[in-house]
Amino acid sequence: MVLAVLLLTLIAALPVGAAGKSSASLKIVAFGDSLTSGHRLARMDAYPSILQAKLKSAGLPVTVVNKGVSGDTTARALRRLNSALEEQPQILILELGVNDGLRGVPVPQVKGNLAMMIEAAQAQDIQVLLCAMEALPLQGWQYTIDFHRMYDELAAQYHVPLVPFVMNGVLGNRDLISDDGVHPNAAGARVIAERIWEYVQPMARRLAAATTPGTR
Repeated sequence: MVLAVLLLTLIAALPVGAAGKSSASLKIVAFGDSLTSGHRLARMDAYPSILQAKLKSAGLPVTVVNKGVSGDTTARALRRLNSALEEQPQILILELGVNDGLRGVPVPQVKGNLAMMIEAAQAQDIQVLLCAMEALPLQGWQYTIDFHRMYDELAAQYHVPLVPFVMNGVLGNRDLISDDGVHPNAAGARVIAERIWEYVQPMARRLAAATTPGTR
């Protein structure tokens, strides 16, 4: 009887999950510009925080780190990529390019920068989720077309999932856009999070299953 009580006491003292199957914690780095950082939004209203809450509600032990910097181009982001990879995430959400498009940066240059980011992440066995951006026809229609095709080409070349333009339905919608007419408000950020959720959730679920003892 005393032995049984001691065993029950020891089991109760174990950390949650230690007595049975446990899920290793996963980390996602959201790497991008103002759409990721949450321009003029509270940190909790930016899409990475919303995404983390949704993943945890789905029973996935995920931490989403917000590495967004407002105004970032792909060239600037490339220079700070190492700090994002040092977080040792399992997934990198790559949302960049819109500021390049506004500046008319040549598409091959933008594509090359994004390719280097994807390659650097994949070299560390980090899965990449690429988010497509669009360029307004400020530089001519051919530039806009080439810019659009660039994301499809990168996704095919590196075999990474591609989220369609995350601002689709947000841009131009007064209920979802901030007063500047460019950045999403809190409601718009939730729409972006929902859009990315559709793609990142199955990725996170597969990784969680692969790192849970006793699962196949």
